[in-house]
Order: sequence, then C-alpha cells, then structure tokens
Amino acid sequence: MLLLVHHGDAVGPDVNPMRPLSDRGRAAVETLAKEAAGKGAKPDVIWHSGKMRARQTAEAFWRHCNPFATFAATHGLQPTDPPSWIVDALAGETRDVMLVGHFPHMPRLLGVLRAGQPDAAPADFPLHGMIVLELKQGVWVERWRLAGPSSLVLGP
Repeated sequence: MLLLVHHGDAVGPDVNPMRPLSDRGRAAVETLAKEAAGKGAKPDVIWHSGKMRARQTAEAFWRHCNPFATFAATHGLQPTDPPSWIVDALAGETRDVMLVGHFPHMPRLLGVLRAGQPDAAPADFPLHGMIVLELKQGVWVERWRLAGPSSLVLGP
C-alpha cells in the first residue's frame, strides 16, 4: 500500500520563513490522521520532504497511524522534484509506505503512478488531503481518499 499525503495548511513566508503548520493546519492534520487511522492506515515507513510543514504533518500521522514506523526525511519529495526519483525509490519496496510532500509534486507523482508513464499528466489530488493506492498486477489503483477538512473552524 502507498499512502500519499499533502502537508497541512502552513503559515506564509512573511509570518515565518520556515513555514510551519498554521493553527488551522495543525488541527486539520490531527483530524485527517485520526480519520486515516480509523480507516486502517498503518504505514511501515513514513517519508517526508524535510520541510517543516511536511515533517509536522508526517509526525501527526506517525502518532496516530503507527508510532513504530520508520520515520525519515527523504530525497525526492520537494515541490519541484521529478516524480521519477520517488518511483525509483519505491521500486521493489514491499512495505506500506507513506509519502508526505507538496504541490505540485504530489499530483504529478499520482499521475505518473496511475498511468505508469514518466510523462503522465498530473492527477486530481485533494488539497491538504491524502490518497491511498494499492499495487494490483503492476498498476497503482486508488483504494480510498480523504479530503482535507477545509470546513474546520477553530474556537475563539
């Protein structure tokens, strides 16, 4: 199983150049991670881009889905990285892997995985959401997806 996650809402670079999750983003990521755990998401490996917002998102999934998973920043998940880098990293991987990254990389990666073609068009990917894929007869097929909780309202 392959779990693709777009990081939660982050503050702007004018607020903090490291771009951590916003209050809204932290709350939404917690909700999304709990929902994913409730649907049976239990990755063996969680890879994130290393950017603060992706790491914070990955940490929430790590806590809720599998605190025993291998957790690491990895090459190939930056916004402009070619999808082929991650496709190559996944070749022969037998564990359930979660990838936490950015737009436009995640829609491009999803398009390449689904089509099995390196030049495939980007696919529809939920903003601050996730998609779970399963490899069936050499083709990545979507099992389920969760949209980011965009209607989440924080208290006063």
